[in-house]
Amino acid sequence: MGISLVEFLLQGDVLIGGGHHYRAAHGRSGIVPAAAKREGDGGTPSGLLKLTRVLYRADRIAAPVCAVPLEPIGPEDGWCDDPADPAYNQHVRLPHAASHEALWREDHVYDVIGVLDWNLAPIEPGRGSAIFFHVATADYAPTAGCVALSLPCVLAALKAGLSAIRVPG
Repeated sequence: MGISLVEFLLQGDVLIGGGHHYRAAHGRSGIVPAAAKREGDGGTPSGLLKLTRVLYRADRIAAPVCAVPLEPIGPEDGWCDDPADPAYNQHVRLPHAASHEALWREDHVYDVIGVLDWNLAPIEPGRGSAIFFHVATADYAPTAGCVALSLPCVLAALKAGLSAIRVPG
């Protein structure tokens, strides 16, 4: 039996869905209108952000239960954030010459990464990259534009069928 798909709602610092409420962190600049979202602005874009796949650190956690494809990551995985690069806002293999984020980190925020469909189809250079659903820091510090929960809550939300996050504008 498959997992039922559930759209969650980001309401302030709480993510609600599937009968659950989870404390959440989001962009340091707050919620920004989708049309105004720009690379590096620190805002979480408004709109419906669909979960496309989940990346995870298999050396730290078991494969999460979720409704989308899963892919383990390794030290060679990154995400390009250079608007001038042809691989902008895409998963890349490291080393990568252009600016990028390493997905394999010493901290735990990318132990689970839900790839959200912001600026993926089509990709528009400069409209923002690496908008993820991931693990929050222990103090729930604001993110660079992502939505973040504690690890147990990320795993529970995925298991509950998280398929999208609605971010009101």
